[in-house]
Amino acid sequence: MTWIVVLSIIIASALKLLITTMPTPVVKWFLGKFELHSKLDPSHVSIKKDGKQLEGEQKLKFISDFNKATFLKKYYVHPGNEHSFLHPENVKTPYIINYKIGKKDVQLSVYSYKDRIDVVKQYKKKLEAYSLLSDNL
Repeated sequence: MTWIVVLSIIIASALKLLITTMPTPVVKWFLGKFELHSKLDPSHVSIKKDGKQLEGEQKLKFISDFNKATFLKKYYVHPGNEHSFLHPENVKTPYIINYKIGKKDVQLSVYSYKDRIDVVKQYKKKLEAYSLLSDNL
């Protein structure tokens, strides 16, 4: 019985030491897996506005501004309410951003308002919506 207690204390101590001393790249990779507003890489991204592809300087500026935007809040998308997030009323045509995360194809719809930027993220059959703050976008 005492061996079980001693062994469990040693294992718990080793796990605690491993978790608290992880290298920075491992921590960034792990947190990046759960990040809602992920940073975009210009080489793996395509951006469309009104069916026209953004290229060159416009594309790089848009991606830079998007990456620098501040996360405000996440919206809860109720099942069956997805249409109101994908096609909001009184909004101009959104920017459509397509990119890949690993094997998953991700599509972002970026809607611009006077006081905020709304982003709708679609991948697989999931839909997530959140709001950003950016003066340049």
